[in-house]
Amino acid sequence: MNRRASLLPWGLLFPTMAILSIFVIYPAIQSLILSFQDVEPLSKRSFFIGFENYEVLLKSPDYWQSARVTGSFLLLTVIPSLVISLTIAVFLDANPFFQNGFRTLFLLPVAISSSMAAMLWIFIYNPTAGFLNYFLDVLGIHGPNWLADPDTALIAVAISTVWKELGFNIIFFLAGLSAIPNELKEAAELDGANGWQIFRNVTLPLLSPTLFFVSVVSVINSLQSFGQIHILTTGGPMGETTTLVYNLYRDAFVKFRTGLASSEAVVLFTLIMIATTIQFRLAKKRVHYG
Repeated sequence: MNRRASLLPWGLLFPTMAILSIFVIYPAIQSLILSFQDVEPLSKRSFFIGFENYEVLLKSPDYWQSARVTGSFLLLTVIPSLVISLTIAVFLDANPFFQNGFRTLFLLPVAISSSMAAMLWIFIYNPTAGFLNYFLDVLGIHGPNWLADPDTALIAVAISTVWKELGFNIIFFLAGLSAIPNELKEAAELDGANGWQIFRNVTLPLLSPTLFFVSVVSVINSLQSFGQIHILTTGGPMGETTTLVYNLYRDAFVKFRTGLASSEAVVLFTLIMIATTIQFRLAKKRVHYG
């Protein structure tokens, strides 16, 4: 009986481990192996070339530009998304009357696909018939061609990305805020603290685990963003929206440079692991549990 009980958890984990092995672990190992090979396009023939693919990446100006674009995209999406979603969540937590309607409103973009969201923003950004430039014209401002101008294309894609992910962050922040005891806020009020002091010294420290989780997920999602970029700009204009993921896609499925694309996947995975590790190390000092 004890032996059966000890084997039960492994039996429950087997379906999950099998799926992970087939769709995650095995492809990851294959990608690592291919990164050291030169694969002939539309062929199964491959040749071991060592670290040559990685050397090509390090010497490629296009790859370094995509790295710069990815860094800019991270700053334009993660920080605004966290600030805006936290602000909205704090407002909704203080005004429960608005919660149900606004939660539905902000969750709608999360529910729709990236392709549908991108098509909506293509219409909004249209330089002649789009809503955004119409309102700018009303204010006496000449709106740019958002998706075709190198100076505004990345900003336009970042705005659509923040809008798409905003509801996800708000829901988690609302859950974190609802777990904070009101007694602590009331005690701070009795001590003479104002609203900002209560938020800074009571709410924010107790919300730090949720803030940490949302920030890690936001960074990973931004590093993996692809759908909206592909539909809105296809990496243009002049490569100003070509992120590391989009550069990987182009090398793999447009140029059929499988080995090089695999090395890009390994580098991207490494960057995500480094970013996540840094966040976890910073969290040890700033995140308070319990």
